[in-house]
Amino acid sequence: MRKALIVGIDHYERISLLGGCVNDAYAVKAALERNADGTTNFKTPRMITGTGPADIVTRASLKEAVRELFSGHSEIALFYFAGHGYIDDTGGYLCAGDCQTGDDGLALSEIMTLAIQSQSINKVIILDSCHGGIAGDRPTLTKIAEIGSGMTILTASTADQYALEKGGPSSGGVFTELFVDALNGAAANLVGDVTPGSVYAHIDQSLGPWAGQRPMFKTNVQTFVSLKKADAPIPLNDLQQLATLFPTQDYIFPLDPSYEPERNELQMTDPTIPPPDPAKNAVFAILQRFVRVNLVKPVDAPHMWHAAMESKACKLTVLGEHYRRLVEEGMI
Repeated sequence: MRKALIVGIDHYERISLLGGCVNDAYAVKAALERNADGTTNFKTPRMITGTGPADIVTRASLKEAVRELFSGHSEIALFYFAGHGYIDDTGGYLCAGDCQTGDDGLALSEIMTLAIQSQSINKVIILDSCHGGIAGDRPTLTKIAEIGSGMTILTASTADQYALEKGGPSSGGVFTELFVDALNGAAANLVGDVTPGSVYAHIDQSLGPWAGQRPMFKTNVQTFVSLKKADAPIPLNDLQQLATLFPTQDYIFPLDPSYEPERNELQMTDPTIPPPDPAKNAVFAILQRFVRVNLVKPVDAPHMWHAAMESKACKLTVLGEHYRRLVEEGMI
């Protein structure tokens, strides 16, 4: 079972209003509900939104929802929050709609306690709020973190930073926009898995132009967890041929003109150039798909076309060696 609690709070009774957190929450829900092939991913994620005076998210209801999320057994329990965050010398807080000062919100230490005690195999906490980077830290002991087994924390900013918005009255957070992009395939590996680590890498690289905000990533896991199955950039059947086409890690795959189906008129009439071989053309098409995802590269040639027409070769990249090893070990 895969459980998710998604919270977005725009309306606050006594502190400043926000405009895009509810929209962000719905965007995350849509991205998490189903995999790219339409199969169920997180079945019916629970939504809590604060949109106006008649829809106040109280601290008590927020804490109870978090407690329910982390109760019982599940493969993964994921908590996403978009709204105000607060920090003082006692730690960090998520601001509920009934907050008056900020430190009367839901303490991140309470959330961590519930997650640490959870029997869920994987606990994932994602915070698009100011100062979220303090999550998992012990405020009275600097530079000491308490991250339970199977736990991953991904936040929009460090403990002393604000979470940026895109601009406009109802615009969402920069972090969540990149998070949704990552879930929808921008952070997928070659078999289509989107992991917390790949999400963080995508967001961290993409935030380069945005001054004053760096995402935080903290984890204590022995194996990766896939947040979603996106479209793989290369067919699985192709990927599984890596160990066949390259019997060893350092194998140099020899090429000749019969692998390349495309040639100019002069080459087509040149008797010294062998004609295209359909069987070899099919293999060459796979090799070219490997090149496009950085698994293979031509040897001493700028492109695969030149490598074939000049009877040169191709070989595995470092990434190609890694995936070939996974195929050989039966992990793909």
